[in-house]
Amino acid sequence: MGVKVFSLEKTFGMLPANLSFFGQEALSFNLSAGVLLWPVVFVMTDVINEYFGIKGVRMLSNMAIALIIYAFIFLYFAINLSPADFWPTSHILPDLSETAKSELTSKVGDYDHAYRLVFGQGLWIIGGSLVAFLIGQILDVYLFHRIKRITGEKKVWLRATGSTLGSQLIDSFVVLFIAFYIGAGWSLSLVLAIGLMNYLYKVVMAIALTPAIYLAHFLIDRYLGEEVSSRMKMEAASPGKI
Repeated sequence: MGVKVFSLEKTFGMLPANLSFFGQEALSFNLSAGVLLWPVVFVMTDVINEYFGIKGVRMLSNMAIALIIYAFIFLYFAINLSPADFWPTSHILPDLSETAKSELTSKVGDYDHAYRLVFGQGLWIIGGSLVAFLIGQILDVYLFHRIKRITGEKKVWLRATGSTLGSQLIDSFVVLFIAFYIGAGWSLSLVLAIGLMNYLYKVVMAIALTPAIYLAHFLIDRYLGEEVSSRMKMEAASPGKI
């Protein structure tokens, strides 16, 4: 997903932001499509941290890493499979007009080349995501429980948003550096500029999703009951669990 860089403003019919960072002019919110998954990750990371602590985060992190490696291995083999003779041009149907065939050929003449281009770059994104995920999760858990020790059960928004913004400051740049600076040959200034735009998007979304955090806590607490909920939170926050 993250191979595609989309314009947030154009998607919603808005004027571009026209910001300037690191020598890159007229920047708008051109984001990796991978950010579409981020709001769910933001809410779920807070819930797991709150009720299961480092043990729960570690378990899900290990599962995620295993799935990322699994995807990497099979994408690599899929890219290097020899295509059937007919497949690279199978999208250009014989009953199309010459104009339509010419238009399709000018866009994607070789389906196998397009497949290699998109998914080959995707391998770098998978690698970057793996490294960024490991760093981000460790930092997120540390900041979350550090803030919670100071604030106690109060200020859910502070530990949820604060830990996320701290970890994502690193995550947003690491994944782009590996995927696009190393993997796609982007300039460092462009990577930094796009990374900052991605981070600003996450800041806005983290603030906007704060009510969703409180709603998740309310529903879980009501489902578990006050006694069980409180016990789980205490166990998750205990020093021996962190």
